[in-house]
Amino acid sequence: MKLNGSEIIAECLLEQGVDTVFGYPGGAVLNIYDALYKYSDRITHILSAHEQGAAHAADGYARTTGKCGVVFATSGPGATNLITGIATAYMDSIPMVAVTGNVTNDLLARDSFQEVDICGISMPVTKHNFIVKDVKDLANVIRKAFKIAMSGRKGPVLIDIPKDVTGAVYDYEPVKPDKIENPLLSDKNDFLYASKLISAAKCPMIYMGGGVVSSDAEKELIALAEKLDCPVASSVMGLGGFPQSHRLYMGTIGMHGGYETGKATDNCDLILTAGARFSDRVAGDRNKFGKDACIIQLDIDKAEINKNVKIDCCLLGDLKDTLRVLTETVEKTERPEWIAQLAEWGKQGEVMETPKSDEYAHPYHVIEAVRALTKDSDIIVTDVGQHQMWVSQKYRFEKPRTWCTSGGLGTMGYGMGAAIGSAVANPDKRVVLFTGDGSFHMNLNELATVCSYDLNVKIIVLNNKVLGMVRQWQKLFYGRRFSQTDPHRKTDFVKVAEAFGIKGLRIHNDDDAESVLAQAFADDKPALIDCRISPDENVLPMIPPGKTVDDLITEME
Repeated sequence: MKLNGSEIIAECLLEQGVDTVFGYPGGAVLNIYDALYKYSDRITHILSAHEQGAAHAADGYARTTGKCGVVFATSGPGATNLITGIATAYMDSIPMVAVTGNVTNDLLARDSFQEVDICGISMPVTKHNFIVKDVKDLANVIRKAFKIAMSGRKGPVLIDIPKDVTGAVYDYEPVKPDKIENPLLSDKNDFLYASKLISAAKCPMIYMGGGVVSSDAEKELIALAEKLDCPVASSVMGLGGFPQSHRLYMGTIGMHGGYETGKATDNCDLILTAGARFSDRVAGDRNKFGKDACIIQLDIDKAEINKNVKIDCCLLGDLKDTLRVLTETVEKTERPEWIAQLAEWGKQGEVMETPKSDEYAHPYHVIEAVRALTKDSDIIVTDVGQHQMWVSQKYRFEKPRTWCTSGGLGTMGYGMGAAIGSAVANPDKRVVLFTGDGSFHMNLNELATVCSYDLNVKIIVLNNKVLGMVRQWQKLFYGRRFSQTDPHRKTDFVKVAEAFGIKGLRIHNDDDAESVLAQAFADDKPALIDCRISPDENVLPMIPPGKTVDDLITEME
């Protein structure tokens, strides 16, 4: 059938099972938005307040569903406003297709109004990108983009489409999407060798990351850990991929992880790494990480093998497959003494909490109070900073795809958009956003989106009136020279929320927490809670950058 380019885009989205897109209209995408009007009964469009918010919303949608997120933006500044969101998805291996409009073909490379080379700009932060200059190529490019985004190590793909292409007419024939297949790249001998190394180990540990969640391999990981009686440590990105109530769960690993995970890393004789990349926030001193351990790495991306830490054995393929085959290959083992030793280290590494105050609430108390009001299936989103680490330490995650945070790029301003995408994708679940006043100042414009769509998002602003994490580093490493981290802002977040049409509440201290949170969580309407915490509250324990657990900081002078 004959369709114009914009209608072909809509039909291809339907082919791929897309029912929701996020975006912001503009001149170069007017044809596309005209088609969205015609297809509004089958494709829901969520209008953000800013294109960056739309990109983060597509990211949150993808993280909490496993589907590919989709975002639209116009040319020039509309397209460049997507870049931070695309880079955030790229660093965390989140599948996304970004569709940008551009000026017509005859105006390309002429510095035309709102023209930018978005393919050139986005190249370092996408798996692939396309510019479609002929309508006859459009459908196949869209199909390729979704396949690339969802295959192998997932990630964002950008399609740039000049305006005349979206208006041109061409034959369209529906095509059934290709099945995504990630073949097992390691053979039987690789698994036998890995099994031999595991059998020789007396004190092994599993270090898991976001790849477990991305590949929906949480059941396979549990099966392997239980068969090996092997403790599990999670990166921040891996939270939810292994239930924290499980007897084998140790805690998070790395800079703000537990003492026991650091001691385990230093004293184990084998580290089995599943879907994690030994980032600098985990392997602070790469040369000393797991210094006495044999390291086995399971990953879908060959480029990650031996990139940060030298390993002894690798198993390549989708984790769902590699974990299953490895579990079938290894022998069942019990390690009661090793498990007992880890429990003892856990007691030794307990951090002294600050005393109760009438002036402030303690972030741990607030987080635990929120946990008491939520279900295991509810979704927790954070921005980036101290609040992010406190939540990763204290909120108990039991299920995958219930945690959205920017782990790789560390994007302040990520939270509101991601919370919106999560709420749109999961209308039957409550979404809780933990943010700090620094991060929230970057994205509070998206309160308009939350209110417009009446989304069930509870926003907890852990408000210390400073840029907490940067200030903490200034305390530790810069002689308490607080350069530009005490901004003295006077923003009243309760009034801001009310101005946007959202209920605003305030927690002054721990005594307020339960009653105020109960009021906020009493219905399915959006709410914002301004929670006053001390500017001198810190994230502990902390391993300084480039150091090991031997340098662990458990209290501030």
